[in-house]
Amino acid sequence: MDNFQPLIDYINRVVQLDPEEEQSLRKFLSFRKLLKGQYFLQQGDICKHSGFVIKGCTKTFYVDDEGQEHVVMFSIEDWWTSDMGSFITQKPADFNVQCLENTELIYFSFEDQDQMLKEIPKLERFFRIIIERALVASQKRIVRNMSMTAKDRYLHFRNVYPKIEQRIPQYLIASYLGITKEFLSKIKSQLISEQ
Repeated sequence: MDNFQPLIDYINRVVQLDPEEEQSLRKFLSFRKLLKGQYFLQQGDICKHSGFVIKGCTKTFYVDDEGQEHVVMFSIEDWWTSDMGSFITQKPADFNVQCLENTELIYFSFEDQDQMLKEIPKLERFFRIIIERALVASQKRIVRNMSMTAKDRYLHFRNVYPKIEQRIPQYLIASYLGITKEFLSKIKSQLISEQ
């Protein structure tokens, strides 16, 4: 299997590409291996690429003026990773994207995306659908953060992302949930005692 097949399979679950379109798409794609700790993007740089994770895990986060890290997203296999706002506007990124594990990505450039969409019109529909899904997920997360207890947010995280929890340090999960790692430990102890 070639390096680009996982992304082509993912696209074909949303829109069906014919063999010519698949071939055309391949010329816009690149493959990259990153080591644990390496950055795909750093805050302040312009996001020139959109990445699709085929192996590994990244975290998307920003660092505030006090140097505090705030995790906004994790990306594992079959997930996208980038700073979408920076990629679309070609303005400096608000977020960092860093590998939590050795990671393999398929990516394409901002310049190539335009040409890709012209040559393969079905991809316009594909990207519209995945961006709509991302927007809905983001809005639901905002509502959860405003209306759910920390315990319920953690339970939701565990149910929705069962494959992630074992791969990510607890302090990063706590940051994603908007709580301290000590409070997360307390929640987990409480859940164990309730069993």
